[in-house]
Formats: sequence, C-alpha cells, structure tokens
Amino acid sequence: MSFVIWLIIGAISGWLAGQILKGGGFGLIGNIIVGIVGSIVGGWLAGVLGISIGGGVVASIITSVAGAIVVFLIIGLIKR
Repeated sequence: MSFVIWLIIGAISGWLAGQILKGGGFGLIGNIIVGIVGSIVGGWLAGVLGISIGGGVVASIITSVAGAIVVFLIIGLIKR
C-alpha cells in the first residue's frame, strides 16, 4: 500500500473513531496521527487475536478504526 493511501486511510479512520467516541478527537492532524497509530495497533491486534476481516480498503479502514478507538481510549486513560 502506498504511503499516501496509508495516510488517507489513517485520516479517515482517525476521523471515524473521533466521531464514534463523540468528543474524543484531537483535530484533523491529531486524528490523522491517531488513525495511523491506530492502523498499526489494529493490524497488530487483529493478527494476535486471529481476526481476519478480509482484504481491501474497506477492511483496512475497519481494522484501523478499531485500532484508533483503542488508541483513543488509552490516551483518555493517560490524560486523566
């Protein structure tokens, strides 16, 4: 996957995770960063847990959103 597409998927997943958590966002740049980190975390968690959603962009976004939600929750715990 090219770097630009990775950034776009990160941006989309960070924004979606911020929308799902209502108020958990960090602005556009922060959400992109959390989305990219979430992509890494989501891919790792899916591999560890043996979860396979499938291939393609939609599956990547779903995995990234799940990972971004985990990252948002961890950041929320640290900020307290």
